[in-house]
This record gives sequence, structure tokens and C-alpha cells, in this order.
Amino acid sequence: MYWHQQNDKRTIKRINKLVEDIVRHPFEGLGKPGLIKYELTNTWSRRITQEHCLIYQVEDGIIYILSVRDHY
Repeated sequence: MYWHQQNDKRTIKRINKLVEDIVRHPFEGLGKPGLIKYELTNTWSRRITQEHCLIYQVEDGIIYILSVRDHY
């Protein structure tokens, strides 16, 4: 994983907190959750840092992590 190669423990902790929050509250909570419009249906983003976002989908109660680096 990119963040391990960079030895960025702070960002890794942030990603873990976001994933835990997504499991509890997929559409609200930490990281300013927002629905991505136009490109992908039922796809959400949350801020990891100012530069990077976590992109995910929720379908039938299953969470799919699509990206944890860069913007969409």
C-alpha cells in the first residue's frame, strides 16, 4: 500500500478511522462524506487529507473501497 511505503502512520490511522466510520455510518460522519455525481452511481467520497480522498460504494450493505489516494 502506498501509505506504508511512505511510512505515513498518521494518514494510515486516518484511513482506518474513516473505514470504521463508514462501516457504522456509510453516508454521514467523518471526512465530509459526499455523493459523487455524474461519473459513478452510488459512489461516495471522504477526505483523508486536503490532497487525498477515500472513494467507496455501498451496495446491498456491502462496502467496496475503490481508492484511497488522489482525487476522483
